[in-house]
Amino acid sequence: MALKLECRNDALLVWVNGDFDLVSAAEFRQKVDTALEDQRPRHLIVNMSRMTFMDSSGLGVLLGRLKLIQNRKGRMFLTGVRPEVLKVLNLSGIIPLLQITKTEDEAMALLRKGAVK
Repeated sequence: MALKLECRNDALLVWVNGDFDLVSAAEFRQKVDTALEDQRPRHLIVNMSRMTFMDSSGLGVLLGRLKLIQNRKGRMFLTGVRPEVLKVLNLSGIIPLLQITKTEDEAMALLRKGAVK
């Protein structure tokens, strides 16, 4: 898995490329937590358009980051979610807790408008 992170306004954007599994979940957790601590963004946007696979380890890491973001009174968005990953998310029951958008630009626009659930 390859990660790219960028802070934009009050959001941390993370692009995930490849499998999100037991091995890569630890890297994601470490890098995202460091960025959340150092840069203190309120919101998290995870672009999954290049994520090829996600198992329960990846799901667990997402849930952990969701809790951190909720503690900041922020929102977490998943963007570009592929059908096979969406199936895992639906089975987990996490969908009502966050927002799914097609792109990170759409998520940023919703944050600017305050139009988040």
